[in-house]
Amino acid sequence: MVRKKRLIFNTALLTGTSLLMSLISMAYRVWLSVRIGAAGIGLFGLVLSVGFLCSTFAISGVRFAATRLVSEELGCGRDSAVASAMRRCFAYALCFGVAAFLLLGSFAEPIGFLWIGDARTVKPLRILAISMPLISLTAAMSGYFTACGRVWKPALVHLIEQLSTILIVVALLRSAPEGDIEASCSAVVTGTVCGDLLSFVLMLLFFLNDGRAAPGSVKCLRLGGRMLRLALPLAFSAYARSALTTLEHLLVPRGLKASGCSADRSLSVYGTVQGMVMPVIAFPACLLSALSELIVPELTEAQMRDDRSEIARCVRSLIKKSLGYSVTVALLLFIFGEKIGLAVYSSSEAGYYIRVLSPLIPIMYLDTVVDGCLKGLGQQLWSMGINILDAALGVLLVWKLLPVYALTGYIAIIYFNECLNLFLSIRRLSAVT
Repeated sequence: MVRKKRLIFNTALLTGTSLLMSLISMAYRVWLSVRIGAAGIGLFGLVLSVGFLCSTFAISGVRFAATRLVSEELGCGRDSAVASAMRRCFAYALCFGVAAFLLLGSFAEPIGFLWIGDARTVKPLRILAISMPLISLTAAMSGYFTACGRVWKPALVHLIEQLSTILIVVALLRSAPEGDIEASCSAVVTGTVCGDLLSFVLMLLFFLNDGRAAPGSVKCLRLGGRMLRLALPLAFSAYARSALTTLEHLLVPRGLKASGCSADRSLSVYGTVQGMVMPVIAFPACLLSALSELIVPELTEAQMRDDRSEIARCVRSLIKKSLGYSVTVALLLFIFGEKIGLAVYSSSEAGYYIRVLSPLIPIMYLDTVVDGCLKGLGQQLWSMGINILDAALGVLLVWKLLPVYALTGYIAIIYFNECLNLFLSIRRLSAVT
């Protein structure tokens, strides 16, 4: 009963903060799209795609490794081993974070010129490199608090980070020339890095004042080896998926240009779908995202106790409720999609694509929950394998279909990949439970 109450409380807390943060993010996106335009949003999206790949390398599975490792120790009643586990997670995170900083900082120019194909991305990429060690260390601490059930700490930190980032970006954009996409993108990235720095400092203060973080005597439990077995396979899988996903995003504007669109029109269309429509589609998923994150330590501890009936009951109930919620959201966005596009972005094109993508919502939302269940049951490699296949097919289809079918082909690719991903994930979860 105590565990159920804790899960409900943490879910409500994460959902509430996620809704608040999503509302703030939505307003920020609207303001940003007006300030730097759809082409600027598109360029910023390309920078973030490379940043996502580098941050994946910086994190290298440490967040999940910290969550799983600490949950295992707590599930076995070895609270004194938690501090030792986290020391190893910190050393791992620092190594990969610094390596990501050096790689992105050193190769920003060839990435911008040769990979992205736009010289205006070089400066933002160099700025973004600074945040890599901060992101990796913050991820380790966030995984720790998730395992301990004290999710209010990272939730509060992320909220403060978001508000601070927006305020800094607004201040920096005041000095950026109107119409200068490179300067505007650099200002946005600088504000993002400042927010990452603040997030790291606050999270570190919380961690140092946490009771379970205090060192204690512990027998040799091979914590380092266990951490590496959790983190490294997930890291290599994440590298492959992130590289493929980034390549897919970079190929989209090129494919649209090959289909006959101008360079700015290609960036504008890409920015509309990825920078405007997808945030609206993802906004109601706050509840399920919170559940998929919090279910990991719950299922891990149940697995350590070998409580199979509890695992089956929990998974079945979660999927049923998630499906009902996502279908309701899909219907509402399909009915009111055009009005939402006009009200939020003053864009009928954005409203049109909200309606087009709304039937995909039950598939996307349910896949998020299923992935969380698989990770909680130690099936993270299966989950990542499915995601790698999804990303590889996405690259191949974007490369082949976009020059011929333009944006219609891109929408069809999104549908195909999401459906395939969910089908394979559900099959694996059924086999496990």
